[in-house]
Amino acid sequence: MKKSLGQHFLINPRIHEKIVEAAEIKAKDTVVEIGPGSGLLTDHLLATGAHVIAIEKDSEFVSQLREKYRNNKNIEIVESDVLRYTLHVTPYKLVGNIPYYLTSHLIRVVLQEWPQPKLIVFTVQKEVAKRMTAKPPKMNMLAVLVQCYCKAEIVATIKRGNFRPIPKVDSAIVKLVHSDQWIVDSEKILKVASVAFKNPRKMLKNNIPEELVRKAGIDPSRRAETLTIQEWQKLSM
Repeated sequence: MKKSLGQHFLINPRIHEKIVEAAEIKAKDTVVEIGPGSGLLTDHLLATGAHVIAIEKDSEFVSQLREKYRNNKNIEIVESDVLRYTLHVTPYKLVGNIPYYLTSHLIRVVLQEWPQPKLIVFTVQKEVAKRMTAKPPKMNMLAVLVQCYCKAEIVATIKRGNFRPIPKVDSAIVKLVHSDQWIVDSEKILKVASVAFKNPRKMLKNNIPEELVRKAGIDPSRRAETLTIQEWQKLSM
């Protein structure tokens, strides 16, 4: 295990089962697992009868996984940096225990560059999960990004003692179910929101031309963190 990869491995099998349940995995599903490590969650995924594509960056873990599953035809082990990996399979479900430093970048890559997953179940730091699922008046750029594409919910929180090595903070299982409602306008929404959230404590009229804000039927004195996805859509039209 390489400390530079920021890995904290979930060791509680009951929580692995909860992740599989949240991902609604059934026999013959295709499941892409990000960062399988030694395969603790992978075992539970394979037990459902699903086909697993495990993407692992650490070459030592890749060797271990290939040896561990050498007689299992339901798993494909890919040695790659997930941020540089091009996924071609569809339909699929996506699961993973995601290091903090990787979360925002990975979510952007998955939602904007990969084929649309049926659903996503990630284990992330608890505070990141709260940011992803935030609602007005506590919206943030990550919440806008996620909620442009998905309905997001926290399935469960996980105490830090369930990981090895033990991290400094608790984590949470977050479930993202893809929604087509905003997908057409998502790029425009994100472009406008990124400008507004550069100075989130300032009023919208200080970040975006006031006439555009008024045209969208929004009070220019409001702050970015108070807007709903629907209002971001109006502002981006």
